[in-house]
Amino acid sequence: MNTTRLSSKGQVIIPKPLRTAHHWETGQELVVVDMGDGILLKPKTPFEETALSDVASCLNYAGKPKTVDDMNAAIKQGIKDQYQ
Repeated sequence: MNTTRLSSKGQVIIPKPLRTAHHWETGQELVVVDMGDGILLKPKTPFEETALSDVASCLNYAGKPKTVDDMNAAIKQGIKDQYQ
């Protein structure tokens, strides 16, 4: 178990093995979430979280609806093209 101390300035050093495991570099912005009995540190995402319903309207498609088989075939072809 990794431990750390709170400095007189309210700073906490995140142990190197944890920074490495999470790929956190100097300057990484973190979101601090109050969990009641502690805090949770999460990397700040570059974009605000959204639901599919918030962005689906930008996916206008005029044409015959694609089947799951059509989509699977397109994915398979894309992978094949990428690795040939």
